[in-house]
Amino acid sequence: MTQFREIIKEPDDGVCCMYILQCSDGSLYTGWTNHLQDRLKAHNSGRGAKYTKGRGPVRCVHVETFASKEEAMSREFAVKHLTRAEKENLILGASGDSHIKS
Repeated sequence: MTQFREIIKEPDDGVCCMYILQCSDGSLYTGWTNHLQDRLKAHNSGRGAKYTKGRGPVRCVHVETFASKEEAMSREFAVKHLTRAEKENLILGASGDSHIKS
């Protein structure tokens, strides 16, 4: 399973973003929010999404920011339709060689 580095610098509250989480089982979850820190807390407490409930803890491994909610939602939709390999390439391409093979 490929482990990706966690995103350290998160966007400010109020900034719309599309994010990718890596769950404890190695799976990837894609979502959007305008309060990333709060959303991560919700995911890790089991309140974030049905998919991530029971798969925690989750780590944010990719973030893209947008000027509007509509742009973030559109990007989320597009990323959700990528293959696992395409999502991994997106994560790696945005952060350089930021993965750890385990």
